Amino acid sequence: MAVERTVPVLQIVGYQNSGKTTLTEKLIKALTNEGVKVGAIKHHGHGGYPEVPLQKDSERHRQAGAIVSVVEGDGLLSLSAKDDWSLEKIIRLYTCFEAEVIIVEGYKKERYPKVVLLRSEEDASLLESVENVIAVITWNKALKTGQEHYQVFHIAEDEKYINWFVKRMRDTK
Repeated sequence: MAVERTVPVLQIVGYQNSGKTTLTEKLIKALTNEGVKVGAIKHHGHGGYPEVPLQKDSERHRQAGAIVSVVEGDGLLSLSAKDDWSLEKIIRLYTCFEAEVIIVEGYKKERYPKVVLLRSEEDASLLESVENVIAVITWNKALKTGQEHYQVFHIAEDEKYINWFVKRMRDTK
């Protein structure tokens, strides 16, 4: 019987144009440079299918009704699977790829440890609707976040917060 291993997950959440993708990329690069195998998951929260270039035969297989289809080329595997894909199922799938850390962009309602990006004063209301916040990154040094139980960084302190996240993710592996 296979033993299911636990992989640390870190969520990056915020409203549109708050810097989620940029932060996710920086964390992936920093962790990869440390020798950590990183899995990344992005939530397409705008409704409908995300825009993906059609992959000819595998897309034709999907449209014909295949629940899963893949295309592989030059070591890149692109997977298309039809299912009720909860974040939990996607994370379980990632354990097959031996990810040591998973960075999730989006899925605000999930309960994994979160980094919340706040671009404006109005964005601070997001802190009232998300759980398990470990850090907040603000674009405005004067922004009041409550700061009771999480780390607060300014967006310009990227070396400081990247090092903090890398250490935290390394320590939870």
